[in-house]
Amino acid sequence: MADGPFKVSRRDLLVATGAGAVAGGAALVLGVWYGRRQERFTKRVPSRSQPFAPSIYLAIDGDGLVTIWLTRSEMGQGVSTALPMLIAEELEVELDAVRLEHAVANRNYGPQLTGNSAAVRKLWSPLRQAGAAAREMMIAAAAAQWGVSASECSARDGHAIHGPSGRRSPYGGLVEAAAALPVPAKPRLKPDDALRLLGRRQPRLDVPAKVDGSARFGLDVRLPGLRYATIVRCPIFGGDLAGFDAASVQGRAGVDEVFELDGGVAIVGDSTWAVLSAAEVLDARWDGDAGFDDAQLAARLERGLEAAGHVAREEGDAARWKSGRTVQAEYRTPFLAHATMEPINATAWIRDGRCEIWAPTQAPQGAQRMAMKLTGLAEPNVIVHVTLLGGGFGRRAANIEVRDAVLVAKRVKGPVQLVWSREADVQHDVYRAATAHRLEAALDSEGAPVAWRHRVASPSLMGRTDELDPLMLHGATELPYGIERVEVSWSSVASPVPLGFWRSVAHSYNAFAIECFVDELARAAQQDPVALRRKLLQSAPRHLGVLEKVAAKAGWGAPLAAGLARGVAVHGSFGSFVAMVAEVRRGERGVTVERVVAAVDCGRVVNPQIIEAQIEGGIVFGLTAALHGRIELRAGRVVQSNFHDYPMLRLADMPEVVVEILPSEEEPGGVGEIGVPPIAPAVANALASLGGEPPRELPISHG
Repeated sequence: MADGPFKVSRRDLLVATGAGAVAGGAALVLGVWYGRRQERFTKRVPSRSQPFAPSIYLAIDGDGLVTIWLTRSEMGQGVSTALPMLIAEELEVELDAVRLEHAVANRNYGPQLTGNSAAVRKLWSPLRQAGAAAREMMIAAAAAQWGVSASECSARDGHAIHGPSGRRSPYGGLVEAAAALPVPAKPRLKPDDALRLLGRRQPRLDVPAKVDGSARFGLDVRLPGLRYATIVRCPIFGGDLAGFDAASVQGRAGVDEVFELDGGVAIVGDSTWAVLSAAEVLDARWDGDAGFDDAQLAARLERGLEAAGHVAREEGDAARWKSGRTVQAEYRTPFLAHATMEPINATAWIRDGRCEIWAPTQAPQGAQRMAMKLTGLAEPNVIVHVTLLGGGFGRRAANIEVRDAVLVAKRVKGPVQLVWSREADVQHDVYRAATAHRLEAALDSEGAPVAWRHRVASPSLMGRTDELDPLMLHGATELPYGIERVEVSWSSVASPVPLGFWRSVAHSYNAFAIECFVDELARAAQQDPVALRRKLLQSAPRHLGVLEKVAAKAGWGAPLAAGLARGVAVHGSFGSFVAMVAEVRRGERGVTVERVVAAVDCGRVVNPQIIEAQIEGGIVFGLTAALHGRIELRAGRVVQSNFHDYPMLRLADMPEVVVEILPSEEEPGGVGEIGVPPIAPAVANALASLGGEPPRELPISHG
């Protein structure tokens, strides 16, 4: 059953505004701001089978087993370990005493979107407070049973402990008594010197199931009578179905139904092989404008750079742009697909007035709202189960496949698993925007930049044409370098290509342009790239900190083997800061990245092992894009179709990676996306130092 929403009473509103506290049995009410309209909802503890459930995040049963509800999606980034660590630390239990359960979509959990590298950032305090509150309640229950003061008691390893007498009581034996106590409004968090889990390496909780095959991803969902479906779409962006011959696939083995759906053709059958094979031979005709291609895109981007644009940041006297020596460069980045390893899929079952969905989604509440609109069902009757995700990178926040699954489920009896082929995924993705950049700088007599101008031209992620889309300038408007005069602007470029969030979003291309241009300024001024950055980052201590660390760790300035060069880049995103030095060679095999050293300041550390893995993964993802990634357009459609022409980084091309994590007392920053932005410019800057024209277009092999 779904955890249904709850009505908000007058008493709830008083609680939410801090006028009181409620703890009815095991219910804890918390006020949160939720949604774009800042509507106020309350979080209540959904119905639990465990007798002790002091928060929406956790419950404990009579055997002492701790169940933690994961309200963010696990897509390989490690939240199924990092988030339970926050609770387990304060609750004083070991990680092996924890059972994880993925939370269904429910507004009472607050926002469940997994993106923006925000899971630990947003839940650092709420989860620690939830664990601390439960610990204090266990201690209070034990103290009452022993007839002692709670101040004489503590907790450890799932037990309440009375210090003077040494008496111990397991949590399981205290759940009934603890559930009757009020939930502490401001539980005391453990001091840093008492932390046993946080900041230390812990094994990932999701690894054993992934190794033994018991982990359930979206494609692993199996239900009684399950059928399979796919949808054949118009290959031309903005086009539509003109007609199709159902007989071309209707008689094939395993194919049950063929029908028009949502501007495409749905094929339903008894296996993924049956429907995907049928999709390849379906006789369908399409209408659409086949004129848009790479040449048109390039021309529109160029016109965008010449347009006035929308100014997002302006400081200093613009009249002095042309004073002194000036340097100018332009950079280009292409459309990119996500290419997650797990094929795009979702499963839906509509029956008995309910719609149930199983999906590897980053946005379960978005999927729920979409299904409510499509089916007309009320919120409690639309249940979204979140499975493990075989990669997300922003693609699985769009929920296009969930929409497909629900639409097909409305037409057929029984559960349906909707699957996209790899070709459909590459050619019908929601892509990272193609961009063009023009950067100009004025240098003083000593070669220091005194004015900076950055213009970006691109399609709009928010669909804006006549006003600024700030999402397209993330990483550009926050320029950390100490330059007196700065102007950053953006021009909208028309394009029929659908856009979506792509790992690190605008930071991925803005960091490339900015960091490559800083190196060009260093060459123009005949200065060392690290030395110039060091001068310009005196008012940005966290940027400077990772720069200093990476330069020292990489041996910046030390001799290198013949043909090898170093490049550096530094960038801040999602509350964290990363600097990278790449050691690169250009030879018969093309560009080879042999070693990457990364320095990371992500604030308070939960699990160093996860941080290292995410930086390594970001480097793989970013290198794939930097060296190979390109979606080309011809006759209104995508040229690429699978990994043979949209290649991934191969094992033989993986560099040695060294990750240094700086100690920090700052609030936790994001980790999952921050490794992507610096790698492309670090590689490009290394190649530029080898001589010749500096790389100004991605992928580097194309430019």
